[in-house]
Amino acid sequence: MNLPDTIETPRHLLRRWQDEDAAALYAYAKDPNVGPKAGWAPHASLDESQEVIGIFQASPGEYAVTDKETGEVIGSFGFHFNRRPDESITHDRQVEIGYVLAPDYWGEGRMPEIVEAMLDFIFKELPIDVVWCGHFDFNDQSRRVVEKLGFTHVFDRPFVLERIDGRTVTSHVYNWTRERYEAKREITNT
Repeated sequence: MNLPDTIETPRHLLRRWQDEDAAALYAYAKDPNVGPKAGWAPHASLDESQEVIGIFQASPGEYAVTDKETGEVIGSFGFHFNRRPDESITHDRQVEIGYVLAPDYWGEGRMPEIVEAMLDFIFKELPIDVVWCGHFDFNDQSRRVVEKLGFTHVFDRPFVLERIDGRTVTSHVYNWTRERYEAKREITNT
């Protein structure tokens, strides 16, 4: 999938990850309130954050979220084209989205702004029929984002937190379809 190097929202610039972003990534990725909510352990060192940036740079769908006013990296957003929440729907053109925001920016409506802009981008610019996202049962921040934006709850499934403590949790899976997005746009434009 051919994605642009930058995508803008009113308060954010999403751009490709750069080597010099490691300290900013580490600043929020080491927080025990961040990674575990997304299924990964807090970063243990700046070197680990640098390694993760290398992984992000190798993937065309990974973006650093920066605050337009300060230029600071405050989170990440990813398009995952090869993930399938349910193998029975592999025929659809689909993408899973994932996002993380530094705790200092929680509660400001930033992630709903970003995800809404990404839905617009996906359905206007990409040949995608279904956008997936999910959250674990204990991730209230992500739950509020999907509820605020009107994602449709599709199913729940067990998920083992292998990279944290091995316990099984519930993953709540949601989607937005192109058909629903276009119907909403028609209502909004009339």
